[in-house]
Amino acid sequence: MAGRYAPRPTRTAVRGGHAVVPAQATPPRTRTWTPPWPVDLGLALGPLRRGPGDPTFRTAPDGSVWRASRTPAGPGTLRVAAPGGVVEAQAWGPGAEWLLDHLPDLLGARDAPEAFVPRHRLLAESLRRRPGLRLTRTGLVLESLIPSVLEQKVTTDEAYRAWRLLVRGFGEPAPGPGTGMYVMPEPRTWALIPSWEWHRAGVDAKRSSTVLRAVRVARRLEEAAAMEPDRAQQRLELIPGIGPWTSAETVQRSNGAPDAITVGDYHLPGIVGHALAGHRDADDAEMLELLAPYAGQRHRAARLILLSGHNRPRRGPRFTPGDIAAL
Repeated sequence: MAGRYAPRPTRTAVRGGHAVVPAQATPPRTRTWTPPWPVDLGLALGPLRRGPGDPTFRTAPDGSVWRASRTPAGPGTLRVAAPGGVVEAQAWGPGAEWLLDHLPDLLGARDAPEAFVPRHRLLAESLRRRPGLRLTRTGLVLESLIPSVLEQKVTTDEAYRAWRLLVRGFGEPAPGPGTGMYVMPEPRTWALIPSWEWHRAGVDAKRSSTVLRAVRVARRLEEAAAMEPDRAQQRLELIPGIGPWTSAETVQRSNGAPDAITVGDYHLPGIVGHALAGHRDADDAEMLELLAPYAGQRHRAARLILLSGHNRPRRGPRFTPGDIAAL
């Protein structure tokens, strides 16, 4: 493929008659790829972003998406742009080649959206308006599992804050140009975070203990990225503290699982019930019944409902976040 892994020339400054390469100007590895479908970086990669301040994810003003990941080959930074439908990617760090190798999967090359047949007008309309919707497959488990554990039983704002503080406090600066981004900590570093730092980030003992149990068997968990989604969820759920909600949220991203519907969510059953049956108080059982015609594609159906903006009207007080760090 043209441009694959070709190093880019770097700008140099002349100082004292000698060319000086800036410290941050290590040439990236590059790849150009033209997928046979309309590319929508926001739809494909949006689920990987954990809040507006996520130190591992950034959307630039030019529309490019930056990700900092810990790959099997080491930390790496990936920049992806898609001008005119042609994907142009640059990557830095020890994990650069790994990130470029997995670029098509990241953008949904192994997804099969044609398998989804909408049986409801709202789903058909949502799909029609988003021809670029593809489910990402990162091939990385812990980077989706740990923030999903942090999101258990708390508001998204609380979880995003915890992720932000822990990654910035114990991760490492992302390779490449000075982006201010961070790669999440390696498993051993997660295991050595002091209890008071979890507390300061607002993470209770139950969630921090779950993360610690997971990182002790990180290698075995990462193997789940190559499994069928059902088997991958079973492996994750062997860890005490990881249930169907957390495993589904993980494999949706790591394995690109189109049927991994999130069960046990505070909002999703009511949103699906309201959209498909006008029942805003639906529970998990009713949600699964409504999504039964989409067996094999239930996560995609739920995603299309969420993207449609057809949310149930609010009533009653919002859930009030706690402040564990203040205790």
